[in-house]
Amino acid sequence: MTNNQKEKILSNKFIQNFLENESKVTLKNKYKFAEIASSLAYYLKSFSNINKLLDYVCLIFKLIFNENIILIIPLNYEGEIWYENVKISANDEYLTVQEEINIFLNQFNFSKNFKIKEILTFEDALKNSFKEYKIETKKILSRGKCRGFIYIFSKNISNQSITEESNFNFIADCLAVGLENHYLLKTKKKHENVDREISTGAEIQSQLLPDYCPTIYGVDLAAHCRPALKLGGDYYDFMSLKTNISEKRKEKARWALVIGDVMGKGIPAGLLMTMLRGMLRAEALTGLPPDRVLHDLNQLAINDLDQSHRFVTLFYSDYNPRTRKLRFANAAHNPPLLWKSTDQKIIKLDADGFVLGLQKDAEYCCGEIKLNKNDLILYYTDGIIDTSNSLGERFDEERLIKTFTRLCKQSYTSQEILNKLFKKLDDFTGQNRHLEDDASIVVFQIK
Repeated sequence: MTNNQKEKILSNKFIQNFLENESKVTLKNKYKFAEIASSLAYYLKSFSNINKLLDYVCLIFKLIFNENIILIIPLNYEGEIWYENVKISANDEYLTVQEEINIFLNQFNFSKNFKIKEILTFEDALKNSFKEYKIETKKILSRGKCRGFIYIFSKNISNQSITEESNFNFIADCLAVGLENHYLLKTKKKHENVDREISTGAEIQSQLLPDYCPTIYGVDLAAHCRPALKLGGDYYDFMSLKTNISEKRKEKARWALVIGDVMGKGIPAGLLMTMLRGMLRAEALTGLPPDRVLHDLNQLAINDLDQSHRFVTLFYSDYNPRTRKLRFANAAHNPPLLWKSTDQKIIKLDADGFVLGLQKDAEYCCGEIKLNKNDLILYYTDGIIDTSNSLGERFDEERLIKTFTRLCKQSYTSQEILNKLFKKLDDFTGQNRHLEDDASIVVFQIK
């Protein structure tokens, strides 16, 4: 059959003309039913409008089972009665009964939050209102879920049930496929909208992270965040603690360097990270020591974090380029690794402190260290050391220290060290394996 022939048979006008010229299509005439079945299959293939499909199915029912009245009650995307798409298939001689059924449907009060079990109450009321008919029920099932109901009104009680006929079941199954297609299209569109919103959120969040490293006198900086999902809970930032001076003078002013990690990943973590960023930037501008900044930040954020049942680890430091002194405080974050070039060894920069959002009266300690030429500091989040390979082995802190030590002994820039660390991470995890958590690295090198 050509496409033009299929489109002709697909049209409701064709079916209507068929009804006018034929009293009915006998089930023995396989050719005529094959034509209808072919057109119905073609309709499903080019599916676009559920209302037209329901009208089309009603016309087919009317054509083949014209001695019956057939009521189709589909369920909508939320699983509730789809009032606007309730259809009735009936010949002209049953127009009065069709009107009575419509009146009954308008008067019957389905609950707002319809449940499948409530259909029994409806069916009892339907049978009591139309006692002169034998009323049979056929569920419209797809993938094991009820997508609606078909009711067959038979005047002749002695007639064999059409629900046992293969032609009826074929049409009912096609209707189920059509309804399922509609739900899948709705679901796809909903997911596309969500994906679009998440992509927009990810774009906004990426703009909140520094898109370049600032120029700090005597310092070579590099940083990168690789989220596990589109939105992430990792956070790093660089903030000049002097805002009302020229860019040239800022280079030698005090700078805050921070890295943090919101528990979890995805949208919730991303939203909390964004909230925390705003609070931290306001606190950093006070110029208070790192331990006081974390104390005050915890006081500000604890209510929001408590309600979200999440917490945040954060390492906050400030650096004075003139004196090369780094002060720091730690809210239970992974301690940064400091490569001491003079001693050719790595030490951890750590200070006592609770995670943010767990304890309202948490106290934090402040540490201080003098940095020298060629010293390097590696700030990182636990997504780096928690990454695993196909064998289930973690990258772990020991492997990170060994890799970082080897790189520090070479004459690499901060950006080269960062790139090689991520390359090592990729080689360890293997191809086509996604990160299990957000992974961030900041490399801070004294030139």
